[in-house]
Amino acid sequence: MDSVGTPAGGGELKRYLGVSDAVLIGLGSMIGAGIFAALAPAARAAGSGLLLGLTLAAVVAYCNATSSARLAARYPASGGTYLYGRERLGDFWGYLAGWAFVVGKTASCAAMALTVGTYAWPGQAHAVAVAAVVALTALNYTGVQKSARLTRVIVTVVLAVLAAVVTACLTGGTAVAARLDIGADATAGGVLQAAGLLFFAFAGYARIATLGEEVRDPARTIPRAIPLALAITLVVYACVAVAALSVLGPVRLAHASEPLTEAVRAAGAPALAPVVRVGAVVAALGSLLALILGVSRTTLAMARDRHLPHTLAAVHPRFGVPHHAELAIGAVVAIAAATVDVRGAIGFSSFGVLAYYAIANAAALTLTPAEGRPPRGVPVLGLVGCAVLAFALPLNSVISGAAVLAVGAAVHGARKAGVRS
Repeated sequence: MDSVGTPAGGGELKRYLGVSDAVLIGLGSMIGAGIFAALAPAARAAGSGLLLGLTLAAVVAYCNATSSARLAARYPASGGTYLYGRERLGDFWGYLAGWAFVVGKTASCAAMALTVGTYAWPGQAHAVAVAAVVALTALNYTGVQKSARLTRVIVTVVLAVLAAVVTACLTGGTAVAARLDIGADATAGGVLQAAGLLFFAFAGYARIATLGEEVRDPARTIPRAIPLALAITLVVYACVAVAALSVLGPVRLAHASEPLTEAVRAAGAPALAPVVRVGAVVAALGSLLALILGVSRTTLAMARDRHLPHTLAAVHPRFGVPHHAELAIGAVVAIAAATVDVRGAIGFSSFGVLAYYAIANAAALTLTPAEGRPPRGVPVLGLVGCAVLAFALPLNSVISGAAVLAVGAAVHGARKAGVRS
């Protein structure tokens, strides 16, 4: 690929997506991944400092989004930070970003698939998870336009469910707003850890950048779509977090297995509980759909450069999608969803994605004003914030995430040594 992001081989993808499509793909990933999965562990870490952790995660996400948007406008091709790191920092850093993204997000795909299974049919969670992966992989195979249309429906349903949850909690007669006492029982370490966990919920805007080769007028569309998707998600998250805290309080929220279901019951609206469960299934499906899209496009970019098997760079002549990459990712995710308990994937995924965005911010620092560099403080704050949040995560997440990065670095070194010999 040359300096403006033209594919070096394997065929070009077709530009179908406008601003609204790109925003909806980002929303489908962020809202589905976070609000049903990350609230309870974040509350366990931060207590009443949950909202502080949410704010901190949003600030770091904003810096990352700004850096990513400027880079994506400059390099409007598939791959996201894999491409930006390679073009601005060198082959190793691009490879490391791609490695962190593909491995971390593949685990996230399995986690979202299992979320679908757990809510839809708890006794057959693994089987339902595999079926969901197969169905969405087949949908993605037939073209990104169909994926965008389904995402539009999913986002509409999820936002309607969350609006009902917020309304029930804030108008119910059992609110415990006096217990909020924001930050009263929080520690700095707990707030940082909560922010790192909640960052998992904000990482979906990466899907917009990784689909850069399928976006119309990317220099205009991507810088508009990323901050818009992030802003909408932040408003939704803040409203839901306040609503859940107001009826459950930080202690009950921290120990809730299904936080929003328990919140509507505590608010005196038990009839909404089945609706919330359906919303969770739909949200997780939306997140899984967007995750498979993003991981397959980064896989495509790495395969074009032969960091992964070159056959994964193939683009379907009719549907205009990286069909070999999508089938490979779908197969790996299906196997993981069938055999592995990935409930701890949030921390692992967060570490990998924070490393990915640290590289994005470092790449954005190398842009010149003529290339659209953001204010220098933005990528600096994003880089520092990513590093701090990554190492504030639970220790097992830090260890496993660092080990994955070390393996990636070793593979890259071995490959380079093989080429030289």
